[in-house]
Amino acid sequence: MEAILTLLIPIALLVVLLYVLLSPIKLGWKLLLHGFCGFLCLWLLNLISVYTGILFPINPVTVLIAGFLGVPGLLLLALVQVVL
Repeated sequence: MEAILTLLIPIALLVVLLYVLLSPIKLGWKLLLHGFCGFLCLWLLNLISVYTGILFPINPVTVLIAGFLGVPGLLLLALVQVVL
């Protein structure tokens, strides 16, 4: 019984350590994916800006707003652009 515990404790510690070390990497990939989707949406909307008259600036803030909030984020950006 002691031999089993002697093996399980280091394995459990290794699993916890890997989980703690890999969490920031997952967050980084999520930021990249959402940022790319936001950039793509803003770029496509800027292609039709000739018809709408609303030009969205492409910068890190607007890209992340569009990426994380999705359609409501794009509507929020359009509302800010129209009001200002």
